[in-house]
Amino acid sequence: MPVASVLRLILLASIWGGSFLFMRLTANSLGPAMLVEGRVLAAALFLLLMSLYLGRKLQFISYIKHFFIIGAFNSAFPFLMFAYAAQTLNASTLAIINSTAPLFGAVIASLWQRERLPLKAGLGLLVGMLGVSVLVGQQAMALGEQGLLAIAACLLAALMYGFSANYTKVAPAVAPFENAHGSMWASVIIVLPLLPFIPIRDPITLPISLSVLVLGVICTGIAYLLYFKLVKDDGPASALSVTFLVPLFGILWGRLFLGEAIGLNTLLGAILVITGTVLVTGFSFKKALRKAH
Repeated sequence: MPVASVLRLILLASIWGGSFLFMRLTANSLGPAMLVEGRVLAAALFLLLMSLYLGRKLQFISYIKHFFIIGAFNSAFPFLMFAYAAQTLNASTLAIINSTAPLFGAVIASLWQRERLPLKAGLGLLVGMLGVSVLVGQQAMALGEQGLLAIAACLLAALMYGFSANYTKVAPAVAPFENAHGSMWASVIIVLPLLPFIPIRDPITLPISLSVLVLGVICTGIAYLLYFKLVKDDGPASALSVTFLVPLFGILWGRLFLGEAIGLNTLLGAILVITGTVLVTGFSFKKALRKAH
């Protein structure tokens, strides 16, 4: 990676790590549905303005099925799951569990293509799941059934991300920007019917509104543009390395802004999850460094 791409990668990881901080700040007041609707609507409007500025027309109807699949499994439903979990779990836990998405992606790819997982990948799955157990075991016991449901919601969201990653390999050839733009409007439509059933709990204050705006515009809209730029310039394998950095920023932001404790189980769980992801994906830090030089 050139220096510009490395800086872009670090910026993307810090933004995505921060998304869990903003969810944690707003989920209990807004509830999952309003939080996610505000997030995807802000992202959709931002990308609409970008498309008008760039002169890029969105062919939403032509690819409506595709946009709804991507919107459902890469944005709407995972965002709802994490927003639900953010009412209970801390930001660092959310960020670390999110990084298990490549583990689920590898299992889905194996089932989809009907190929056996290599021994190294199977070992990675075990290490990754052990990491999740170490990370959330203590919290699950302390939080009881509510904690278990929140953890299950996070894992379900990661599973959806894994499915979405595999779907994109067989999806129609749509430009990355249009994928992001179209999927956001599909997400707006998907989440909208849920609003009457999951009411807002507290008045919408200025800090909460600004948090949702940042979550939508920066942590979703701009983050998508950064990610797709990395994929275009350096390939998906190099862009994948953001997965290893997001938990580190999730832990850092949670500690700095929410005063979340960084226990031994948090550090050990993060190390095990990242190690498992490296094994499953076959990502090579040596090759990445060699390429950088």
